[in-house]
Amino acid sequence: MLTTKRQFLKISAATAGALATPTFFTKGAMAADTIDVGVVFSLTGGTSIIEKSLADATLMAIAEINAQGGVLGKQIKAIQEDGASDPKTYAEKASKLVVRDRLGTVFGGLTSASRKAVLPIFERRNSLFFYPTYYEGYECSDNVIYGGAVPNQQLSNFIPWIIKTLGKKKFFIVGSNYIYPQEMSKVCKILIEENGAEWVADEHLELGDSEWGAMVNKIKNSGCDAVLSNVVGDSVVAFYREYKNQGLTHDKLPICATVTSEIEIAAMGAEYAVGGYTSFPYFQAIDTDANHSFIDRYRKFVNDPKAVTHHAMECAYTTVFLWKQAVEKAGDISPDPIREAIRGQEFDAPDGRVKIEPQNLHTWLTPRIAQWQADGQGKIVDEFKEPIMPLPYAAYGETTSNLFCTQKGLDPAKLKI
Repeated sequence: MLTTKRQFLKISAATAGALATPTFFTKGAMAADTIDVGVVFSLTGGTSIIEKSLADATLMAIAEINAQGGVLGKQIKAIQEDGASDPKTYAEKASKLVVRDRLGTVFGGLTSASRKAVLPIFERRNSLFFYPTYYEGYECSDNVIYGGAVPNQQLSNFIPWIIKTLGKKKFFIVGSNYIYPQEMSKVCKILIEENGAEWVADEHLELGDSEWGAMVNKIKNSGCDAVLSNVVGDSVVAFYREYKNQGLTHDKLPICATVTSEIEIAAMGAEYAVGGYTSFPYFQAIDTDANHSFIDRYRKFVNDPKAVTHHAMECAYTTVFLWKQAVEKAGDISPDPIREAIRGQEFDAPDGRVKIEPQNLHTWLTPRIAQWQADGQGKIVDEFKEPIMPLPYAAYGETTSNLFCTQKGLDPAKLKI
């Protein structure tokens, strides 16, 4: 029988009480009955709207692996922390997991601000951070396994499609004010200009800002014919609602987003997003037996028959299985053997076949574009036939034949800044 979220948490708490000695991640070392891993997502604060589902998907994957016999004959025990939608808190919790709990593997993170906050901890301690979220690229670390899309898997297909298929030529770029939207904005501008269109504005509001009246008014008066949104968290809901409240409609002036997913649509109400677009490798609407099964199992795990799935949480689920395969290949839970074993690992995920690129530890994914419907689901209107290679420095000239980030590290001489 499938383990539910409540049952899983009870089992983890009982196991935690039985083990007084922290797990060391030196070669071959692990607790008597368990392999301990860290799980840190925001369960409170502005980005918890997304991160709670990432935590649930991670715990669900662990529960499924445990039900199948665990890893190396041992059960996985999750030590969970709350990042509280705050980079400083994220750093404190990551330090606790890596330094005090002595964990070699931690799953977590949503915003790039949180990833940047914890990265020095993992690099100093040579632990592994499994980061499941789409992000802006421009990073090359041996201590991070990147499970989500990078710009060439989200924007390199999206912007040309908007211009050629929708016939849009003037873009208003809007985002939350931190590193992810800022870097995505740079990529947007490059691709817009390369494809013969123009951008008329590049505006940002603070992460979590709910006052969108003035910004939407700017959009109305800008002369744009499409909006490229890199807005994140609770602000997505406020933005789309204000958009409709001011009389803007997606059939005439569509919001084309890199962040808006099924979970934000559910939070705002489907009527606010109908006709808009998002580019992600995964949508709940993927019509395969594997994805239907994934949706059903997730709803049972969280005990919510209407729960929605989305790209970041699907990646959170998938990265746990990729880690499992790497541990089994390495026969060890230490970071160095896992890192080498995970290079080239493949997995049949709900969105299709995925693979960890051996050179840069990012994930091969299949780009897709969906248009939001009245039922809150995305209708897939464009998709690649197969996964494409992740290029975290594509905006700076990186190509499949000229990699900037390899097993040797970053070659800064190749950056075109």
